[in-house]
Amino acid sequence: MEEEFVFAADDYAEPLLPTGQAWKLLIIDDEPEIHTITRMVMADMQFDGRHIECISAYSASQAREILSKDDNHDIALAIVDVVMETQNAGLELIEWVRTELNNHTVRLVLRTGQPGEAPEESVIRDYDINDYKNKTELTALRLKTVAYSALRSYRDIKIIERHRSGLERIIAATSEFIECETLPQFASTILRQISVILGLEERDIVCCAVTHDHGMAPTRGLNVLATNQDHLVEQTAAPNSEIMTRVAKAIENKQSIHSDDCFIGYFTTNRGTENLLYVSRTEALEPVQHHLLEYFAHNIAVAHENLSLRETIKESQRELSYVIGEAVEMRSRETGSHVRRVAHISYLLAKLIGMNEHDADMIKLASPLHDVGKVGIPDKILNKPGKHDADEWEIMQEHAQIGYEMLQKSHNPILKLGATIAQQHHECWDGTGYPNQLKGKDIHIAGRISAVADVFDVLGSRRCYKEPWPMADIVALFKQERGTRFDPALVDALLANLDDFIAIRERYPD
Repeated sequence: MEEEFVFAADDYAEPLLPTGQAWKLLIIDDEPEIHTITRMVMADMQFDGRHIECISAYSASQAREILSKDDNHDIALAIVDVVMETQNAGLELIEWVRTELNNHTVRLVLRTGQPGEAPEESVIRDYDINDYKNKTELTALRLKTVAYSALRSYRDIKIIERHRSGLERIIAATSEFIECETLPQFASTILRQISVILGLEERDIVCCAVTHDHGMAPTRGLNVLATNQDHLVEQTAAPNSEIMTRVAKAIENKQSIHSDDCFIGYFTTNRGTENLLYVSRTEALEPVQHHLLEYFAHNIAVAHENLSLRETIKESQRELSYVIGEAVEMRSRETGSHVRRVAHISYLLAKLIGMNEHDADMIKLASPLHDVGKVGIPDKILNKPGKHDADEWEIMQEHAQIGYEMLQKSHNPILKLGATIAQQHHECWDGTGYPNQLKGKDIHIAGRISAVADVFDVLGSRRCYKEPWPMADIVALFKQERGTRFDPALVDALLANLDDFIAIRERYPD
């Protein structure tokens, strides 16, 4: 062994920094003395407040075993001898690391005592290494210099990887936000995705997404969208708590706050709403986590504004459906909440038979239009207190087709579904209904659902031609007409959950 390597002194001194998780250095050499000296040099070395943990491999095959282990994927630097089991064992190991192991993060420094066996220029040109050193030129200082350079490069690569991985998670999270249909769904997605982006369990962070009504005092107008800490909801009424005090400061200064123990992202939208995201954890948040949260918080603000607009539009559509449906009811001299009850009964039936939230909600929005065609029926027939004769009944039945023709030309998906419901809600399971004598599953599921909801509510309501039926009689009729007039599966769902449907009637009385 060269004395210059063993005994050469250096004047490099590094200040003592806080101890963190150690950097892993893999020494790959068949000479035990090389391991001993390398460990001695690295014993007092620190980089970014972290010591060096040396791992030894005395052959290329042993190095492959070490590098293949899951708990060694974070090896930062490997110093590799060229000549071990064979003349090119080190070179073959480097090729294996980069191609088969597909590890392009670990820094590889080739160290040889026989430079003639591996000419420097050809090795640097042909192999993906980060440095090439002759053992005779490696003083303690130079070995440390190589290590500092390699660790700094490894650290920067890992930061870039974390940024890239974090941004990929943000893009994935943004896609999930786009699919959110409701604000509660949006809120739960915020909490879940923040834990994913930070690589933490939800229980390890305190998270609070808040909107603030623009123009109000910082401690007022706070609306907690989502939180994994139930008590935070109560703190909106008592905003002097630590979290809400910090939130109020961000609102007052109109800027984000980055500190070691928390992140508060502040964003405004085109509608003037102020949106804030508060995240903290027991350990300090790293700069890369602050950057990722900043991007994420901006996406939350935009997604929340879009979802709020969607909710406003959906609510407007819902109210329009109710207004139209109730206008028809008033013309029939039947005031009350029939169309609202039909909407909620239809929604519950749809969910009970396994329909997804979107489809169930579409039926809820469209079902109030089931009788819209009655606007084309003459008053004397529509409001006749007694039983219709054959001619009158034929005219009365026309309301199904009239409603369809009124709505079917629209490109609005709710009105188009309303057209289907208007046309088919008097079709019967056995094919004896009207206007087209459709049978079984040829009847659209929305038509079948609305038929059950409409009849259930009408039978229990007062009309110009009848008094409300007792619930026992309503149940008996559905049992009797299960599989003839009505879809059997829907009747089963109705009768198995009768109390829930009765509760809807009680919630929206005439």
